[in-house]
Amino acid sequence: MSETSDIGNQLRLDLLREALPYIQRFKGQTFVVKMSGKATEDQDNLSSLAEELALLHQVGIRICVVHGGGKQLSELAMRMGIEQTIINGRRVTDDATLEMAKMVFAGTINIDILSALRNRGIEAVGLSGIDGNIVHAERRPAKEVLNRETGERSHVDFGHVGDVVEINARLLMVLLKEGYLPVISSLGADAEGTVFNINADTIAAEIAIQLKAEKLILLSDVDGIYLRAGDPESKLSQLTADQADALVNDGSATGGMIPKLQSISELLRRGVHTAHVISGTKRNALLSEVFTDKGTGTMIVA
Repeated sequence: MSETSDIGNQLRLDLLREALPYIQRFKGQTFVVKMSGKATEDQDNLSSLAEELALLHQVGIRICVVHGGGKQLSELAMRMGIEQTIINGRRVTDDATLEMAKMVFAGTINIDILSALRNRGIEAVGLSGIDGNIVHAERRPAKEVLNRETGERSHVDFGHVGDVVEINARLLMVLLKEGYLPVISSLGADAEGTVFNINADTIAAEIAIQLKAEKLILLSDVDGIYLRAGDPESKLSQLTADQADALVNDGSATGGMIPKLQSISELLRRGVHTAHVISGTKRNALLSEVFTDKGTGTMIVA
């Protein structure tokens, strides 16, 4: 055996030793993992993520996946010539956009994730928030909104966008107890069956609270939270819920990071132990965040 391969083997064994206390600590705990559209659009990346999720599942961690698909929805809208309006990271959802969201979220993306997990031997179950009345929602009322990009205030009707009223986690608890891995798309409905497009980060946060999850892990388009966008030196390895609020209030957070941070600070105050923002496209980022001391992204604590 060469000296190089011997060093490589030693590094791998050291990593296993580092992972062991985390495996012991988290066995039997629940993690809610939210996938961004960018994380699921590339099949090789999705396959790699499925392998990492399978490993967490196999060592006894209960995994519940929530996904949106804003990137794929925007691309489909562009192909079909349907104009999209996004204000402060929230999409205005008209009739046509809702129909596309049903096709993309509950259809293509959900099935692609299930297929990747099946390839790794995981018994995954595809759901939307409408299945089993998991996500009870109500239509978001029109309201005056400050557009952080333009600085202008306007009266906005978000259309078929819903706010979560209640999470019914009974079906999810049954599935997790029986060893299944639920995969939930970001749609919900009211008592009359009216369907709404709901922010996936919000659904993931609310489900994490109801499942009394140990962690909410957000697989994002970025590999953490930055004080200054584009400046790698400004990445925060850890912050508190109060600091997350401050980033939103002082304008440091922009775009889709705003609803993400708002959801995180809320869920930490309601019982989830930690939240993590990590890259959804960097190989082994999920395993590194869970099983190593250093991690790869940003951990937010109460």
